Amino acid sequence: MNKYQKEVDEWVTQYKIGYFKPLEILARLTEETGEVARELNHHFGPKKKKSTEETKELEDEIGDIIFTLCCLANSLNLNLDRGFGHAMDKCYGRDKDRWEKRGS
Repeated sequence: MNKYQKEVDEWVTQYKIGYFKPLEILARLTEETGEVARELNHHFGPKKKKSTEETKELEDEIGDIIFTLCCLANSLNLNLDRGFGHAMDKCYGRDKDRWEKRGS
């Protein structure tokens, strides 16, 4: 994630405005998450797209979330690699026996 954070930072800091405030970034993250939810609902849920609606790629929508998370982390001087590492530590520690494993 450090690579992504650096790339986002290089792009954002070329502009005078810089990063938005954290709550503004959170609002954007909420919007982007809603777009992923909408696409998933169209693909897997009961609500199908109208013929007039634009087709969006789920992969691109998830990419928008990653970009926005990098903006939030950068604006707060957070390290996403470290944060993700902590999340995985919980998976392999606290949650290691939470579900039945394959082949068991």
